[in-house]
Amino acid sequence: MKKSGAWLARYALEQIGVSHTFGIPGVHNTELYDELNKSEQVTPVLVTHEGGGAFMADAISRTSESIGTMLIVPAAGVTHAASGIGEAFLDGIPMLVIAGGIRSDSDYRYQLHDMDQHSLLAPITKGTWKVASHAEVIPTLYEAYRVATRGEPGPVFVEIPVNIQLDLGEVNELPDFEPAPLDTPKVDDAALERAAQLLHQAKKPGLFLGWGAMAASEHSIAIAERLNAPVCTTLQGLSVFPANHPLHTGMSFGPHAVPASQQAFADCDCLLAVGTRFGEIATGSFGMPVPEQLVHIDINPAVLNNNFPATVALEGDATEILARLREKLEALEAKTHSPELSQTIASSKQAFLEEWYAHDSGDRVNPARFFKGLRQQLSDDAWVVADDGNHTFLTAELMPINQVGHFISPTDFNCMGYAVPATTATKLANPEQQVVGIIGDGAFMMTCMELVTANSLGAAALYVVFNDGELSQIAQAQQIPYNRKTCTLLTGLNIAGVAQATGVEYVALDNNDSIDSALQEALNLCSQGHPVILDVRVDYSKSTCFTSGAVSTNLKRMPLNTKVRMISRALWRKITG
Repeated sequence: MKKSGAWLARYALEQIGVSHTFGIPGVHNTELYDELNKSEQVTPVLVTHEGGGAFMADAISRTSESIGTMLIVPAAGVTHAASGIGEAFLDGIPMLVIAGGIRSDSDYRYQLHDMDQHSLLAPITKGTWKVASHAEVIPTLYEAYRVATRGEPGPVFVEIPVNIQLDLGEVNELPDFEPAPLDTPKVDDAALERAAQLLHQAKKPGLFLGWGAMAASEHSIAIAERLNAPVCTTLQGLSVFPANHPLHTGMSFGPHAVPASQQAFADCDCLLAVGTRFGEIATGSFGMPVPEQLVHIDINPAVLNNNFPATVALEGDATEILARLREKLEALEAKTHSPELSQTIASSKQAFLEEWYAHDSGDRVNPARFFKGLRQQLSDDAWVVADDGNHTFLTAELMPINQVGHFISPTDFNCMGYAVPATTATKLANPEQQVVGIIGDGAFMMTCMELVTANSLGAAALYVVFNDGELSQIAQAQQIPYNRKTCTLLTGLNIAGVAQATGVEYVALDNNDSIDSALQEALNLCSQGHPVILDVRVDYSKSTCFTSGAVSTNLKRMPLNTKVRMISRALWRKITG
C-alpha cells in the first residue's frame, strides 16, 4: 500500500497513546500538522516558543500516562527546545521529540535549516534517529518510544525529512505497537537478604526516596512502618511519600534540611536510598551525612556507588525490588515500636511552622501563612508545579504534598521558566483536578507569554507569582559574600499588564490579611474555567533551611585564602557602603 510519511507518523503516534503534541508549524512539518488535525486522539498544540513546548511535553509525561511529545521545525525549533529536552534528560523524564528535516532527495547543499541536529542533541537524549524511507517511519517511532520509556527514562529525537512526509511511499504493513519486554536485571537474592538484615538490625534506619521510587510508594510506606523509620525525599521526589504520613520528615536530611529531618536522621545508622542519584540539590551541595551502611536501589547502574559508596547496591526497577525487600523484612521477627518517633516529627514540624508564622513580614506576605492558606483551600489530589528559584525551596519546606506524584519541578538541569508552560500542560492532562503553579517573578518573565496558550486552550490553572522584584535565590547568595546585587534586581515587570495582554484573570495579594480571600477569589475563577494569575507580594527576608545549609556547607569547604578574601571584601564593603 502507498501512504505518506505524515500519515504513517500519525498512525504510529496514535498507536503509542500520544495525547498532545507541542510545537510550531513550519515549512518542514506542515504535512504532519495537517495529518494530526484529522486525529481524534492526538491534539496538536500551538505554543509561543518551543522552549515552553518542551516544558509542556515534560509535564505531560510526569502527570499522565501519555508520553510528552514535541512536533517542531528543524534547526531553530530544536535549539529553542533544547533547554526542556535537557531538563527531561537529567531528570529522567520520557519525551518524544519529532522534527521535520531538510529534503533527503536533493543534491543541493545549504537548504533552509540545514544542520546536524543529531550531533547537537546526542548529549541530551537517549537516542536519535533519521528516517530514511517510508517503511522506516512506524518502526522508528516505535523503537524511539521504547528507548524513551524503558530503563531510566529520557528524551529521544526522530527526524522525518519533509519529502518523506509529503510523498507517497510503499509500505508492506501497518503493525500494531507492542511494548518491549521488560529487561530489568535479575536481583541476587543473597544481596536482597543482606539488605533486609542490615535494615532490620539497624538501631535507627531511615529511608531517602527520589523520583525513581514514585511507582513504589505502597512498598515504601510498608517498609517505613515495618522499620519505624523516618522518611525524607529528594526535591524531585517530594511527592513520592505522602507528607501527612506520621513518618514523613521533609526534603532531604543534614544541615540543609528542615529541623524534623535533621533530628529524625541525626543518628541514622543505615540508609535505604531509592531512585536517587545523590546529586547536588538532593544532598545540599553534597553535605548530607550519609551513614556508612547504605542500601542503594536504582534502575541505572551508573548511579550506584557514585558520590557515596553502597554497602549493598541493587540495580533494577524500584517497585519490583522494594516488593521483594518488603517480603523479606516481613518474614523477619517484628520489632516493638513506640510512637515516640512520630510524635517527635510532628512536634518538630509544628515548631518549625510556628517559627515561620512569628516571622515579621511587614506589609508583605509571609510564605508560611500563604502555603497554609493554599493547602487548606486545595483538595489533596491537586497538582502543584514549582519553577526554579527561592520559591522552589519554600514550597518544598512549607507546602505539604499529600497525594503521591502530585508535585513536579525542574531539578538536576534546574531550568528557570519551567512552571508556566508545565502548569498549563498539567491542567490539560488533568482537567478535572486543581492545578497550581508556584513561580518566581524572574522565572515568570521567561515564559509568561505561554499564558496565551493556556488561555486559548481554556487551561484553567492557578499561576501563583511570588513577586519580590529580584532573582532572589541568587540575590541572597550575592548579598552575603559581596554585599552587592549585580544583575539580579528586576525592574519594569507589570504582572497585571501581562494578564491583560494574555487574556487571563488577575488577582493581587498584597498582605497576610488578604490571603484567604484572594485565594478563594482566584480558585473560584479557576473553577469557572479561567486561567488566573495570583500576584503575591511575597516576603523573602527569611532564608530557607536549604539555602542556609547549602551556603554553610560550601563555605566550609572553601580554601582558607579564598574564604578570608571573600569575608574581608564583604566587611569592607559593609563599612564603606
